[in-house]
Amino acid sequence: MNKNNPIYKAYLDERSSALLYQTMSEVEKDPRIAEVYRRISKTETEHADHWKDRAAETGIIFPEFKPAWRIRTLVRLAKKFGPTMILPSIQNMEQVGASDYSKMSGAASMKSQEQSHSRLITQITGAVRGGLEGSVLMQLEGRHRSAGGNALRAAVLGANDGLVSNLSLVMGVAGATLAGKGVLIAGLAGLLAGAISMALGEWLSVQSSRELYSHQIATEKEEILTSPEEEKEELALIYESRGFDKETAQSLADKVLSNPETAIDTLAREELGINPEELGGSAWEAAITSFLLFALGAILPVAPFLFLSGMTAVYLSVALSTVGLFVLGAVITLFTGRSVLFSGFRMVLFGLVAAAITFGIGRLIGVSIGV
Repeated sequence: MNKNNPIYKAYLDERSSALLYQTMSEVEKDPRIAEVYRRISKTETEHADHWKDRAAETGIIFPEFKPAWRIRTLVRLAKKFGPTMILPSIQNMEQVGASDYSKMSGAASMKSQEQSHSRLITQITGAVRGGLEGSVLMQLEGRHRSAGGNALRAAVLGANDGLVSNLSLVMGVAGATLAGKGVLIAGLAGLLAGAISMALGEWLSVQSSRELYSHQIATEKEEILTSPEEEKEELALIYESRGFDKETAQSLADKVLSNPETAIDTLAREELGINPEELGGSAWEAAITSFLLFALGAILPVAPFLFLSGMTAVYLSVALSTVGLFVLGAVITLFTGRSVLFSGFRMVLFGLVAAAITFGIGRLIGVSIGV
């Protein structure tokens, strides 16, 4: 079966989406959100059956569905870390699906449903605020904002930053010193300096956010005490903007503010988009994670110089870095949906070009100093 056949591709995409949504429904702790995922999974399965039947009418029988490595990886991530880890990838798949259906005849209704799914996932991830009808928002009420997918993306970028920056540094020094002991010293110094800088920057970023969120929540507490009617009106307007009629929105706002213990929690989530239990996460956890991820990437180009020297160490450093760059490029396809070979080799190309430039500059400087 030709995988470039648009009908077969649509079938595979729908079956893959159905599998992911079904997995998410099984691991989702909130039964209301789990039901949303189950319903979407059912819709995607119906889409897949439609394309399978359409192909059968022309005498084409699809082979047994086997999920691609990317889909299997996303399933494992969802089972281990929860559905929020793969929500950004799911949203991207829905957008691509809607785009593909716009080019196919007889797929207008499916395009509309894919767009609807994309908007729904956008709401669940907290990427935008508003736009769904009240029945759906009632299912999503109280949903915590999460950055699972973004965290994984940040992890990949952190490791990539460490790998590319230290590879460029190591190659620059190697070009200037012909791979002497200075390469090892520079590489380790670059690893530590970069990792510490990343960790400090992440700590400051998260800690500043936490302090800002704490201040905003304190302000909300004061406003509830001094201007409860204004807060009630603001909350009602938020519910109205999300699809509730005026009467229902007012009723919900009255209910929320009738309980002082839960009012601040709800207002923090609805007005500020803040989870008061997390306040953006732990600054120390973010710092340590950034340090380790940067160091993980940065150790690859310098590792050979711990045991070898000369151009042998340079060649092995480039080889290890090439493998690391390709793997990172492949992992990024979890979010982009692009070909593994395309993303992997693109990452390798960019990294090696940067290394070649710094090696050449280092070589020129080394020759000039030697003269």
